[in-house]
Amino acid sequence: MAIATETRVSEGKDTRAGRETLRSYAPATGALLGEVPVATTEDVRRAVASARRAQEAWALLPIAERAERVLRFRNAIVERAEEVVDIEVRETGKTRHESLISEVLVVAETATYFAKRAERLLEPKRIEMALMKHRRSYVHYVPRGVVAVISPWNFPIVLTMSDALVALIAGNAVVCKPSEITPLSVQKCKEIWDATGLPPDLFQVVHGYGKTGADLIDAGVNKVIFTGGVATGKRVAAMCGERLIPCTLELGGKAPLIACEDADIERTARAIVYGGFANSGQICVSVERVYAHASVHDRLLERVVGLVSELRQGDPSSAEVDVGAMTFPKQIEVVEAHVKDALAKGAVLRAGGKRKQGPGMFYEPTVLANCTHDMTVMKEEIFGPIVPFMKVGSEDEAVSHANDSHLGLNAYVFTTDRERGCRIAERVEAGSVVVNDVILNYAFVETPFGGVKQSGLGRVHGDDALRDMCEARHVNVDRFGSLEREVYWHPYTNESLKWFTKAVRMLYSGGGVVRKLTELL
Repeated sequence: MAIATETRVSEGKDTRAGRETLRSYAPATGALLGEVPVATTEDVRRAVASARRAQEAWALLPIAERAERVLRFRNAIVERAEEVVDIEVRETGKTRHESLISEVLVVAETATYFAKRAERLLEPKRIEMALMKHRRSYVHYVPRGVVAVISPWNFPIVLTMSDALVALIAGNAVVCKPSEITPLSVQKCKEIWDATGLPPDLFQVVHGYGKTGADLIDAGVNKVIFTGGVATGKRVAAMCGERLIPCTLELGGKAPLIACEDADIERTARAIVYGGFANSGQICVSVERVYAHASVHDRLLERVVGLVSELRQGDPSSAEVDVGAMTFPKQIEVVEAHVKDALAKGAVLRAGGKRKQGPGMFYEPTVLANCTHDMTVMKEEIFGPIVPFMKVGSEDEAVSHANDSHLGLNAYVFTTDRERGCRIAERVEAGSVVVNDVILNYAFVETPFGGVKQSGLGRVHGDDALRDMCEARHVNVDRFGSLEREVYWHPYTNESLKWFTKAVRMLYSGGGVVRKLTELL
C-alpha cells in the first residue's frame, strides 16, 4: 500500500532526555496527538539483540502454547477495541467503522485462524520418494529468528499486527518499524501487548524515518516484511538481497473494475463508491479505474454520481461520517495533479474535484468521466478519493486496458454470470481478482494476498505465509538399515558403468515393459 516520501509529523526534542521525537497530528483537526522518541542506530541494534534472546525461549514452547498466548493478545485488543479505534481514527482520519472492521476485526481473525491451525500447518511434511524407495524424506519447519515488519500509515494496525502475529505463532520474535506518519496507533498495540504479560522483548517497536527502517534491516534480522511504495520497496529488496535476507513486499496497486454489459447496476455502483472512497481512497486495493461496457456505462456513471452526492464527509470522530480526512498532506497534492492532468486532456468532472473548505485535510470524493489511457489518473497510482470512468466496447478491450499497467495487486469484475466472471478474472494480471465485490479479500486470511508485476514479491496470509515465517529444512534417512557401501559409491569400474547405462535406459526410455526389460540384457 503506497506510502509517500514526505511527512506531516514534525520533529521535536524531548528536552528531558535530549532525544529527537516524532510528533503526530490529527489530519481532521490539526491537533497534536502525542509524540514518541526516534530510535537511534544503537537503539535498533539493542532491540534486535534483545528480541533474539526472547525468541530463543519462545521457540522452545510447543506451538499450541505459543498460539494460546497470542490469543491472549487477541482477547485484549478486542476488549480494548474502543481505545484502539479512537487513537487510530484521530491519527489517520479514517472513519470509526473502517478502523473497527478493516483493522481490529481482521487482526482478531488473523490471530484466531492461525492459532487454531498452526500445529497442523507446521507439522513435518512427508515427501514420497520417487526413485530411492529405500530412503525416507520429510521437511520440518524451524522459526527464522527475528522478523522485521516495516508498515505503512494507511492501515497502521492491521498491516503491522497481522504479519507480526503470524510470525509470532510460527515461533519468531518481531521488531516493527511503523510509519513516521502514524506512530501512536502501533504504539497502542505495543502497550496492549505488554499489558497482557507477554514477553515485552518478543514484540518491539522502533520509531523513526527511513533511516530507522534501514537500520533495522542492517541489524541482523532474519526476514523482512515491507508494505509501502514501489520505489521504497525496491530499495528494501536491494538491501535484503545484499544481506541474503528473505523479504515479502506488498507494494502499490492500480485496481481496475470491469463492469460487464450484464452487471447489476445498483450493486456495481455501490461497490464503486465504497471501493473508491473508503479511507478516502488511501487503500492499495481501492477501485482506481472503472472500465464500463458501453451498454451500461451511462446508467452506471449516473448512479455512482448520485450515490457520491449522498456521502457524508467530515471529522471521523462521529460514527455517522462516511468519508474522513486524508492522512497525509502530500497525497492531496498528488490527487490535485491527477485531476488537473485529466481535465486538461478532456476528462469531464462529474463530482468533487477540490479540497473541502474548512479545517483539516479533506478532499471531496471525485468522479471523472470520459477518461483515456493518456491520462495519469488511468495509469499511475492515485491513492486518494478519485474514481475515473472509461467506456469500453467489449470484454477484450476491458481486459486489455486492465492489464495495461506496471502494477497488479487487485482487480474486480462485475457480472451476473459468475462463470463468465471467473473466465475474465483469470485473464486479468493481478495477484487477486474478486468477482462482484471489492476490497474485502485482504480480510480473507486463509487466502494468499500479494501482487504481480511491480506490486510486490511473495504473499501474506494463506497457509503458506505461516510456513514462510520458518525455514523449511529437509531430513533424509534410511528405511531399513545401512549397507557397507552403496552401489553408486567408489570405486567406479567399466562393469558398473555398463550396468548403470542399462538401468538408465530401462527407467527412462519409451516403450512398454517388455522393451524396458530387454534393456537389462
